[in-house]
Amino acid sequence: MSGLGTLINAGAIIAGGLLGYLFQRLLIPRIQQTVLQAIGLAVIFIGISGSLAYMLKINQHQLVTQGSIMVTISLALGAAIGEALKIETGFEKLGHWLQKISHNEGDSKFIEGFITATLTTCVGAMGILGAFQDGINHDYTTLIAKAVIDGVFIAIMAAGFGVGPIFCAVPLFIYQEAITYLAVLIRPLLTSTMISGISLVGSMLITCIGLNIMFNLKIKVGNFLPSLLIVVIYIAIWGF
Repeated sequence: MSGLGTLINAGAIIAGGLLGYLFQRLLIPRIQQTVLQAIGLAVIFIGISGSLAYMLKINQHQLVTQGSIMVTISLALGAAIGEALKIETGFEKLGHWLQKISHNEGDSKFIEGFITATLTTCVGAMGILGAFQDGINHDYTTLIAKAVIDGVFIAIMAAGFGVGPIFCAVPLFIYQEAITYLAVLIRPLLTSTMISGISLVGSMLITCIGLNIMFNLKIKVGNFLPSLLIVVIYIAIWGF
């Protein structure tokens, strides 16, 4: 059954988030802040390691980098498009709507937790590649592994931010299911190099998310999402 992997992923987020929210009552603010910093540090290094995996290669027994110009152009153009489209604002509006219908208007951390959790769970190689595998081969392995990671991450996020992170299951479900059911149409158009480019840029965005969490920065990562499309176009024209 296509889409089962995403259903499991979303279910793990809801279950982990509910457990984390219940556990929240046992954590004092100082511990919550330290836990969030620990999450931020982990996310930073997950993003860095993912980026380096695609940027570094061995050429004639020497370690060299690749794709620097590609990611610079992709991120710059993607950020410009995202700012013009106000994608981050769209996430905020969705968060406000979910906050209202869930009767959490008094929760000051709801929007921040929702946006951070949404970007962290939706942006990255595992979700994209896992959704492809689910749609084309009915292989749920990658998404099940992602479900375990997301479940633990959202549990800790919910302990620090409240119920907001739990609602990231909504955009994640829509996003990954859309990729899954369009995979048959999309996959023949994408080369392995394009998928590597998407994974590289996605990992860099994950690093930005980690910086936001750990240092309380305000990088509008949502506005960088068009970079994932720009990198595909770049590779189609000039290669990796």
